[in-house]
Amino acid sequence: MALPVAGLVALGLAGCSQDVVQGWLPTQPGTTNHVDSVISLWVNSWIVLLIVGAITWGLTIWAIIVYRRRKGQTGLPVQLRYNMPIETFFTVVPLILVLGFFAFTVKTQAPIEARDPNPDVTIEAYGKRWSWDFNYLNENVYSAGIQVQTDSSGNPIDSTVPVLYLPVGKTVEIDLKSRDVIHSFWVIDFLYKKDMIPGRTNYMTFTPEKIGEYQGKCAELCGEYHSMMLFKVKVVSQADYDAYIQSQRQAGDVGRLGDDYNTNQNEPGAAVPNPATAEQG
Repeated sequence: MALPVAGLVALGLAGCSQDVVQGWLPTQPGTTNHVDSVISLWVNSWIVLLIVGAITWGLTIWAIIVYRRRKGQTGLPVQLRYNMPIETFFTVVPLILVLGFFAFTVKTQAPIEARDPNPDVTIEAYGKRWSWDFNYLNENVYSAGIQVQTDSSGNPIDSTVPVLYLPVGKTVEIDLKSRDVIHSFWVIDFLYKKDMIPGRTNYMTFTPEKIGEYQGKCAELCGEYHSMMLFKVKVVSQADYDAYIQSQRQAGDVGRLGDDYNTNQNEPGAAVPNPATAEQG
């Protein structure tokens, strides 16, 4: 019964637009080396769920029609209890579905989470209320962001949005950190986001494969101006990337904005004040 339904779904998708084929995800295939596998997992999961839903709806409607109370009948229809084949079916099939979704999710997520031992570019990204600092560790330059400003209509002023530059076709590792509270680093078109937790470093490794400008934002509610914690990612050629790095050097933005600028002073690993010394002082 599932095969004809799968065939109809595949036939329907064949005549759909690219947005429909990729499940309305806000990206294009090939944006990064991980995007296509995420699209595949998303779309195939929905196909399976639609098939399961169609079978469930069909059986439900069939039972309603076949076992409805007929004209002239009184009382309850014949009740079925302790039907072991049906109860086994209702237990085994959902278990298979859950295990299947788990297996395909792990297969897709494992390469996304894997760190490259020798990335071409390493960038340290700090989330802070309510902006971003980017340290280009290989080149020893940085970009310090300020909170996005808005115009009279409340719309972000483009020139105030922090920008992260990435070279196309290069393996990038982003070290994700927070200066204060929990943030979340989300590049929408990359179909991936990861939390930035105080006192801890998370990592995101990928290869941008299409030149373009992509929108990013904090995806974790972090306070009053969370909605303005925006940034842009510009994927550029190696020559344009080198030119940007050189412009940062010429502007004097050389070095690294590290943990010294964190607002939290009680993170794990920080020295604990000595009460006796404090009293003597």
